[in-house]
Amino acid sequence: MRRTGDIGLFKIVGESSVASGVRRIEALTGAAAEAYLAGEEDLLRQSAAALRTGPAELPARLARLLDEHRRLERELAEARRALAVGVQPTGPSAGVSRAAAPTGKRIGDIAFDGRLVEDVPGRELRSLADDLKRRIGSGVVAIVSRAEGKAAIVVGVTADLADRFDAVELVRLGAEVLGGKGGGGRTDMAQAGGPEAGPRRSCARRGRSGAERPGKRAGRRAGLTVEGAAVT
Repeated sequence: MRRTGDIGLFKIVGESSVASGVRRIEALTGAAAEAYLAGEEDLLRQSAAALRTGPAELPARLARLLDEHRRLERELAEARRALAVGVQPTGPSAGVSRAAAPTGKRIGDIAFDGRLVEDVPGRELRSLADDLKRRIGSGVVAIVSRAEGKAAIVVGVTADLADRFDAVELVRLGAEVLGGKGGGGRTDMAQAGGPEAGPRRSCARRGRSGAERPGKRAGRRAGLTVEGAAVT
């Protein structure tokens, strides 16, 4: 190269850090840069054609699609939550619904509501548990879900029972049944997961029997304990 003009087209295709204050720049020049840009332009045209729009309108079209996707995800999450807590539509209006009768039971003097739900992602279980806590008023709720080949469990304790039960302790016991370890959160809401989605019913049975006998730290304080995800 006799002069910088011999480089021709210069296109940066990568940048990374190699040390403090030092950056690595990767670039193409000349015919290689032209071929790279031609490939990028071809991808842009293909993407625009797939969305039935022009290249110039592609960013706006993608923004609208992402907004629609987020809206549908919210509606799907709300529908799953409503189905899990027993909310059923009463008419053609989407905004009109009625709540089914509570399905909770009493274990000693403690109200308990446990659910098995399908295809509800773990990230949605906490809001579902909050819904059940509001419905039950005072008590303990537990939800076990299977989604994408994995199981998740969340345990919630209403505020008035937080000094008697520790949701973290309860959810860790349930996680053991699901093949997982640990679990974390707060004393009123905790979540854990496991690789095994099959033993959810066993987790349920253990939960109910554990709720009928004393044990563990929460049990010593309250006179009973809910072991695992007490779901029936």
